[in-house]
Amino acid sequence: MGIEISEVLALPGGPARVEWRRSDRARRVSLRIDPRGGSVVVTLPKRAARTAGMALLITNATWVAERLAALPGAISLADGAVIPLHGVPHRIRHMPAARGVAWIEQGEIRVAGDPAFLTRRVGDFLRSEARSSIGCLVAQKAEAARLRPGRISLKDTTSRWGSCAANRNLAFSWRLVMAPKFVQDYVTAHEVAHLRHMNHGPQFWALVAQLTPHLDDAVRWLRTDGMRLLRIG
Repeated sequence: MGIEISEVLALPGGPARVEWRRSDRARRVSLRIDPRGGSVVVTLPKRAARTAGMALLITNATWVAERLAALPGAISLADGAVIPLHGVPHRIRHMPAARGVAWIEQGEIRVAGDPAFLTRRVGDFLRSEARSSIGCLVAQKAEAARLRPGRISLKDTTSRWGSCAANRNLAFSWRLVMAPKFVQDYVTAHEVAHLRHMNHGPQFWALVAQLTPHLDDAVRWLRTDGMRLLRIG
């Protein structure tokens, strides 16, 4: 499923960028907000007409406008921007004459080299930090539960902070590295617990509670603040 058309439409609630997608698996027309791009995604079944999508957009125009207005402001990975790292605000500072690539110093993410590479270097730095932090947490949780995970990968998802596949491979959003450490602790515990229980039953939640003391606080944080992480970069 890919984007067929991306356009700005004048909806009753105001202009909005709409991305039209067609899916062979979709059974009905649906729409959702893409928090990362700040757009509306309309998914059409294989044989559905565009008019059906427009009708759904018009019917839900107020909801669309309210959801788009509620999105946090987008933050680019640019010189001077302030972004969280492990929940602590850090300012991105470009230091063109410095040696190295990107590092932490005095509460800043400092980036050397050509300004054309700054965004990519900050992104690579954040992913490297995520790989290290999440990898350590998974190892700790797996050892505590006497479980053995498969491969660990990082993705850039919009609907899941982590996932566990049937082959025991774990995947996490790299954006978790920007969340407070107690949130990272919970998400890794959640996915490690799935290595034993591939469901969300009582035994699963009991194991999660054994692996982390932050379940309630982390779930609350993700509900109220998690959207901000999707608006960075």
